Amino acid sequence: MDVAKCELPKKDNKTPKKDPLNKMSNGSRSASPDREYLSDSQENVPKTPRQTGSMVAHHDDIVTRMKNIELIELGKWRIKPWYFSPYPQELTSAPLVFICEYCLKYLKSSKCLQRHLAKCQLCHPPGNEIYRKSNISFFEIDGRKNKVYAQHLCLLAKLFLDHKTLYYDTDPFLFYVMCQSDSRGYHMVGFFSKEKESTEDYNVACILTLPPYQKMGYGKLLIEFSYQLSRVEGKTGSPEKPLSDLGLLSYRSYWSQTILEILLKMKPNESGERPCITINEISEITSIKKEDVISTLQHLNLINYYKGQYIITISCEQIDTHNRAMERRIIRIDPKCLHWQPKDWSKRGKW
Repeated sequence: MDVAKCELPKKDNKTPKKDPLNKMSNGSRSASPDREYLSDSQENVPKTPRQTGSMVAHHDDIVTRMKNIELIELGKWRIKPWYFSPYPQELTSAPLVFICEYCLKYLKSSKCLQRHLAKCQLCHPPGNEIYRKSNISFFEIDGRKNKVYAQHLCLLAKLFLDHKTLYYDTDPFLFYVMCQSDSRGYHMVGFFSKEKESTEDYNVACILTLPPYQKMGYGKLLIEFSYQLSRVEGKTGSPEKPLSDLGLLSYRSYWSQTILEILLKMKPNESGERPCITINEISEITSIKKEDVISTLQHLNLINYYKGQYIITISCEQIDTHNRAMERRIIRIDPKCLHWQPKDWSKRGKW
């Protein structure tokens, strides 16, 4: 089907196929010295073996599915891990593993953590702070220059992602860590990684929002930031394929909202003629890869064949659903707050 060019007709009352839009809220937590606990019940463990943020399809490696860490302490949070992660074997017998929230070093006791914190000079992730608005910051970490931190980050992420990760070969990757800041420092909320050079134009390799910050809109903020970087690069991007089921739901929600936002801004001209837009133009405006634009339009049932041409039809119900979702999406990326220049890694030898 050739849908390279679509025409937008006037609104109709066509019943749409609903898109699973995530409920959004600002959900900011004020940091305090008091430790907060996440329930250790099985209710917090995903009901399926796949998990939001797990970007690749499920695998059947039994060894890596056996959870080996019972509980971690990260800053003020105590969190029950969901999956296996290859931490040193001496830690797996401990009832609680302590992790420095700034450098992500793992320690076996509270006393060791206190000694470490007295010497740790970090109050934020290493690397460059490339974005700051209000109390939200993003740091860019080079997997080669900050190898130890990147390896620790991969170990932490594996506790909550049900797929294999390269824990030691971090040189080809960049890591973008999102933090909330307060008077004590910068506290990690989530991150995504991307290859320095991707032949497939992937703009995300792995993505995770830490459990205490999930269902607050931060996952969509991470996705939005990845596409903002693609815009600055002058490229279209896409997450690494194949996506897990829940990974696809998260991205489809973002793609749907972003594409509908563009389409609904288009108004008829003075003569009342309906606006036209091509798939390529939507892709260029949003930095969403053409294939993802087409799949999203088809998923939303927006493409119809009418009088010899393909048109986009958006129902009133779809518009209302979209508007309600956008009202709940309080946290957004502000392009003016991004201070970043892309590097040409092809000219840098082995990264």
